[in-house]
Amino acid sequence: MTQNVAGDKANVESITKVGAEIHGYEPTPSDLRRGQSADLILDNGMNLERWAERFYNSFPKVDRLTLSEGIQPINIAEDSYQGKPNPHAWMSPQNALIYVENIRKALSKADPVNAATYAANAKAYSQQIQAIDTKLKQTISTIPPDQRYIVSCEGAFSYLARDYGLKEVYIWPVNAEQQATPKQVEKVIETVKAKKIPTVFCESTVSDKAMQQVVKETGAKYGGVFYVDSLSPPDGLTPTYLKLLEYNVNTLIKGLQK
Repeated sequence: MTQNVAGDKANVESITKVGAEIHGYEPTPSDLRRGQSADLILDNGMNLERWAERFYNSFPKVDRLTLSEGIQPINIAEDSYQGKPNPHAWMSPQNALIYVENIRKALSKADPVNAATYAANAKAYSQQIQAIDTKLKQTISTIPPDQRYIVSCEGAFSYLARDYGLKEVYIWPVNAEQQATPKQVEKVIETVKAKKIPTVFCESTVSDKAMQQVVKETGAKYGGVFYVDSLSPPDGLTPTYLKLLEYNVNTLIKGLQK
């Protein structure tokens, strides 16, 4: 997102590596060096980067901004994360527009000389996100309300579900758990059977073993992976955030329409 708003007026780098599990990421010495030389550091917030506060302690004078500011959080309802905000706000295109505006403001404040360029880039990028938003709304409106379920390994789709009239079912609330308990799996199996949900999914950064058990026990189809906490490598399916949105939306639509 930041690269699209910045264009060629700023050097944008990601601290976390492609494919990394972001919740429990451990910054490297080179990450610390890059942080120390930065003019601005952006984070998601909402407890996504649980390592961020320790990271920032190494360079307290570097400006920082949390991009989820202004988004109404959805709290996790169970397990050890109960009451904490679900951090995956960017999975909803509607929230993405708030991220883009926050990025525009942050870059313009840090570099006012190029504020007009950041504004123009943000507008063009937002229009692309709005096109995905429109497609998702139109497609979901054609699916009967009792069939609008999104079943995944991680509860990363709460904002998408809220904004587009879907019901969310997941095995664990946050990927840091990774090892599903029998109780978690059984709960999803019962729901998929009871609601006759045709398709289930998992995420690219975790094992789909637990979800494959759901498939085996229910007869539901496995619709493939969603990209949530990481983009793909440049030659992969989701090398950019827009590609990630498009891929996830197309994968979801294909599953819902079966």
